[in-house]
Order: sequence, then C-alpha cells, then structure tokens
Amino acid sequence: MSKLIVHQFPCLSDNYGYLLHDPETGATAAIDTPEVAPILKALEEKGWTLTHILNTHHHFDHAGGNLELKEKTGCTIIGPKGEAQRIPGIDTALGDGDTCPFGSREAKVLEVGGHTLGHIAYYFPQDGIAFVGDALFALGCGRIFEGTAEQMWTSLQKLMGLPDETVVYCAHEYTQANARFAATIEPANKALQERIREIDAKRAEGKPTVPTTIGLEKATNPFLRPMSEDVQKTLNLVGAPLVDVFAETRARKDSF
Repeated sequence: MSKLIVHQFPCLSDNYGYLLHDPETGATAAIDTPEVAPILKALEEKGWTLTHILNTHHHFDHAGGNLELKEKTGCTIIGPKGEAQRIPGIDTALGDGDTCPFGSREAKVLEVGGHTLGHIAYYFPQDGIAFVGDALFALGCGRIFEGTAEQMWTSLQKLMGLPDETVVYCAHEYTQANARFAATIEPANKALQERIREIDAKRAEGKPTVPTTIGLEKATNPFLRPMSEDVQKTLNLVGAPLVDVFAETRARKDSF
C-alpha cells in the first residue's frame, strides 16, 4: 500500500497549509483552510481534486476558507464535535476516540483542547503522521485561549503518548521564537542547544522547521518537559505537580 503524501506550503504570514493525498484512491484533504488561493494553487500544481477538509479548530486562520473551497469543489468538511457550530460548512463532527475515514485510511481523532475547547488532532497510525493544528508546535504549544492549563497539559500528554517516530505537522512557523524562549527555561539541555543551532541554520536559508517528531519534542520542548529537574529549578518549582510546572512555563511564554 502506498504511503499518504503530504504537500506543505506557506499561507498567510506564518501559517502552513497542508494537502494530504491518498495515491490509492485519489482522496485529497486540506488540513485546515488558512488561505484559499495557495490551497487552490497547490491543488492545480499537483493535479489533485479536493475531496475533504479536515479542520482542527474554529479559528479563522484554520477554518476561514471552508465555505469558498466547499463551493468550488463540493468537498466534505470534517471537524471537531465540540466546536461544530463554529466550523463553517461542517458535514461530519468527530470527537475523542472517533475514527475519520479518508480514502484507503482511517485517522484516529484525539481531543486536544486548551487552545480552543474542542480542538482535535488527526493521527494516521499506518503512516506515522499527525496533524495537530495549534495544540503543539515545534518547541512550543498553543496559547490557552479557551481552556485551562490542566486541560492543555492533559492534551499534550495524549500527543506525547504517540510513538516517538510520529511525524508532527503543526500549523505555524513559530520555531525560532519558541527556541529563544525554550533556552531560558532549560538552559542545560544539550539536545535543545544543538536543535537551536539547526533551527537557526534552516531559517537563515529560508527553510521550514516543520514537521517535527514526537520524540524530538519530548527531548527538547519545554512544554513537554515539566518533569525535567532543570526546568523545575529554573521556575523555582522543584518537586511541584507537573501541571503546575507546565502552567508556569505557559504563563512565562505568554509574557516573553
């Protein structure tokens, strides 16, 4: 069986658009709809026909292109059950533990609320890929707009439970700014220091730092590392509950 193909391209100022294509069936999904013109251009360049939109959450830079794309292509829109009333044109609403049929595959749906209350991620176990929207970033996580620190930490733990080799496609190119913050939270992390050098080199060449992997994030992303003694010492929270360490890390990033 052929692997799913992911085509990545820039949208808006710092979003990424993704087309997911199943060579077996021709099914093609836009993962969120940040900007219509680049999505249509990518479809034309690839010679693919849009059959699905897979929305992760309701924010305009993720669902704002839904109706125009549905009008132009007749695609099926799938989105989070917890935000169904806020997803334009939604046809199918899915929640935690549901499966999302796509071509010859099925994605596992994970509720990863916190950034928004009903945010979901799509995990394709056969292909080892996950689309996580704004729940998890390379060296970061989404700002908590609607949920709580407890909800967000629970969500991140779900993503941490995926296999380390899982390739993670997040929605924004925030990595260099995230890296500057991460270095202040876990300064003794040698893997982080090496990663920062690699990130700076990529950005100097205009290359994306996304996708990442679960294993790399677990080793270097401070939001996934409240158990680190270095992180706890930095925050003066040695021995504190992990959710409190996470919450303090998030609060410091909000004002960084």
